[in-house]
Amino acid sequence: MNGKMIQFSHSFCIWRKGKFMLKIAKFGGSSCASSEQFEKVKNIVMADRDRKYIVVSAPGKRNGKDTKVTDLFISLYEAVQKKKGIEEIVEKIKRRYQEIIEGLSLSISLEDDFSEIVRRLMEGDSLDYAASRGEYLNARVMAEYLGFPFIDAERLIFFSGDSCDFKKTEEVAKSVLSSVEYAVIPGFYGVNENGEVVTFSRGGSDVTGSLIAAAVYADLYENWTDVSGFLVSDPHIVEKPEVIDYITYRELRELSYMGAGVLHEDAIFPVRKEGIPIQIKNTNAPEDHGTMIVANTLKKPRFIITGIAGKKNFCSINIEKAMMNAEIGFIRKVLSVIEENGISVEHTPSGIDTLTLFIHQEELESHEQKVLQGIQRAVNPDLIELESDLALIAVVGRGMKSSRGVAGRIFSALAHEYINIKMIDQGSSEYNIIIGVKNENFEAAIRAIYNMFVLSALPTKK
Repeated sequence: MNGKMIQFSHSFCIWRKGKFMLKIAKFGGSSCASSEQFEKVKNIVMADRDRKYIVVSAPGKRNGKDTKVTDLFISLYEAVQKKKGIEEIVEKIKRRYQEIIEGLSLSISLEDDFSEIVRRLMEGDSLDYAASRGEYLNARVMAEYLGFPFIDAERLIFFSGDSCDFKKTEEVAKSVLSSVEYAVIPGFYGVNENGEVVTFSRGGSDVTGSLIAAAVYADLYENWTDVSGFLVSDPHIVEKPEVIDYITYRELRELSYMGAGVLHEDAIFPVRKEGIPIQIKNTNAPEDHGTMIVANTLKKPRFIITGIAGKKNFCSINIEKAMMNAEIGFIRKVLSVIEENGISVEHTPSGIDTLTLFIHQEELESHEQKVLQGIQRAVNPDLIELESDLALIAVVGRGMKSSRGVAGRIFSALAHEYINIKMIDQGSSEYNIIIGVKNENFEAAIRAIYNMFVLSALPTKK
């Protein structure tokens, strides 16, 4: 660690047992949904004084029939546009916060905040502003409850247009927080060059926490939610899937891209740049280890695979042409047609005389004939075939690289369930295998793969 880093770390951290410790703790909507959840958050924060900066989401659902506060604020924005039902929605949001405030016996009042919110929306402020107010108000209440200073995200998180300005955010957040030992910060939003509120995509409070962790060179970024870590598979498909103990950024990126939840996929980049690990923890079971997300690790995974994730509703364009491999620029010409129609390609497995494009079905449907006509004119293929209602499944794991027969076991598991494989593609890193199946076989395929590699508990090679 260089001298500059040591000097900076002293401004944020305390010396404990021979090392500096600084933790950023982000609490999601389920962790902040009620006064009871607030109490759990306080117990967690106060149990470890290394948790310096607390990032919070808006109150989430208290039960299956409840409405997230962010959705209520979006409804408020829509009501303002229609000039109808405004007072009813405002009162509903007020009750959510008042229940938390009264449940915690706090004296804070949000009346002035609500008056300003309604005024600004009536004066034409944006949907992003409305959507961000759940985090803003929740952070105000949490700061009061913890006895920490409140620092608005508008002072820390900056956008250039719709994209986060990482450099400015890091510089300003570093400067502002260097003089504050503890703070509560609302997640999900920042401001652009004009001072207008801009939000990340939904779940973006994860990104806020990551940006703060990177700015202050945190030792650990804790992401507190309602599950005890990242699961090997979707619990809606596999009953009680195992928790992943350790996962690398690389593996997580693959799984997040294919739909695995828990953490916003963009939250990886700021901390990855600084080598800061992320720990997924359960607010309702803080004693559980959770999942540690790291740049790399010598720790052996419990199973050959780390995780399984996937998405439905893809289609394929299969292009055949004799001597395709000898035709210079063939793939470029095909992809140019796709690009001209504003469509992204997920995978492009190919053979000597064949090229297949896997595309989101919804994207292709509105441009179907134009795309087919463009390909025909661009490369004059012998045959073009379309297939719809496909699903892609990613099997990911660092343990796969040193294990023989992984693809064979996948084939065996799916064949046993009479599932036909439409495509299989292994990345050059050997960290992931992508399998294509019909939508109707999606859930059964995931369960079959999980049973093969997890329930059978095939050990990794020592």
